[in-house]
Amino acid sequence: MPNACPIDLLRRIAVPLLALLLGGCSTIDYYAHLGQGQWQLLHARQPVERILQDPATDPDLARRLALSQQARDFASAHLQLPENRSYRLYADLGRPFVVWNLFATPEFSLEPELHCFPIAGCVAYRGYYQQGRARGAAALLRQQGLDTYIGGVEAYSTLGWFDDPLLSTMLRWSDERFIAVIFHELAHQQYYLPGDTAFNESFATFVEREGLRQWHATRGETPPARDDHQRQQSIELVLASRERLKQLYASDLPAQAMRAAKQAEFERLRHDYRAMRQQWGGQGRYDAWIESPLNNAKLLPFGLYDQWVPAFAALFEQHGRDWRAFYAAVAALGQLPEAYRRARLESLLQND
Repeated sequence: MPNACPIDLLRRIAVPLLALLLGGCSTIDYYAHLGQGQWQLLHARQPVERILQDPATDPDLARRLALSQQARDFASAHLQLPENRSYRLYADLGRPFVVWNLFATPEFSLEPELHCFPIAGCVAYRGYYQQGRARGAAALLRQQGLDTYIGGVEAYSTLGWFDDPLLSTMLRWSDERFIAVIFHELAHQQYYLPGDTAFNESFATFVEREGLRQWHATRGETPPARDDHQRQQSIELVLASRERLKQLYASDLPAQAMRAAKQAEFERLRHDYRAMRQQWGGQGRYDAWIESPLNNAKLLPFGLYDQWVPAFAALFEQHGRDWRAFYAAVAALGQLPEAYRRARLESLLQND
C-alpha cells in the first residue's frame, strides 16, 4: 500500500504538472502517463522493515535490503544526507528499468532537444515509464529528421517530493554499486540546481565516491579495486569524437557532404575503439554499444557524470572535509550566474 493518503499523493502529483497541461493533446497525454507511472511506483512500495520480518522473503533479497538499511543509516549519520523515508521502502517493478530516457538532437548538431519541467528545470531527455511509448516518440522525432537514442534507467530521484523506494531494477548491481546509488540519489535530494545536468550529476557522483570511501573506512574494509581504466579511456574517445563533430557541423559543407563526413566520423570512432580494445586483451565493456548504430543523440550522456567531479573534490578539501560546510558551499556555488559558476568550477579544477 502507498505510504501517504491517496488524496495527498494525487495533489502532490497534480500541482507541479498542472501548469504544463496546456500544450495540446500530446502534452496532456505525456504528463498523464508520467502521473500514472509515478502513482504505480508509489503504490508498489512496501516498508523494508516489513519485508525483512517476513520469513517467506527470499534470503538474497533480505540480505541486500538489510545492507541497504545500513547504508541508509550511514548516509544520514556520517554523510549528513537527508533523513527521511526515502530508501526505507522497496518496490518490485517486474521490469528491467524504471524509466526509459529519450534523447534527441538535430541531424547536424550536438545540442540536445531540451524539455523543461517545473521541478527539475530543463533537461536533455524525456522519460517514459513504458519502453513502447519511448520507441513511439523516437519514431516521430526521426520522421522530423532528428537523431534519437533511448537509454534505460534503473533508478531516479524525485528530489524529496516523495519517499523514493529502493527498486527491484537496482538489484542486478553489485553491492558496491547498490550502495553507491543510494548515496548518489540522496545527494540529489540534498542539493539540485534546475537546468544544469553536468553540475548536478558531478556533485552527486562526488558524494557517491567519497561516501563509499568513508563507508568502507568506517567498516574497516578494503574498498574493491575500481576498474575505471576502460571507462575513462572510452569517455575520452567519445568526447574527442564529439569535438570533431562540432567542428564539422560548424563548417559550411553542403548537407550531403556533411552527412557523409558524419558517418565517416562514426566509423573512425569505431576504428579507434577497436584499436584501443586490443590493448585491453581483445574485449571491452562497451563492445555492444560501439557496434550498434551511432548518432549524435547517442553521444549526449557521455561525460555528464564526471565533468566537475575533481572540482567538487577540491571544494570538499577547501572546507576541511566537513560535509555541512561543503553542502553550504555547493549551494552558494549554485546561486552564481552560469558564467561565474563555470569559471569558479574551472578554477577549482586548476587547483585540484
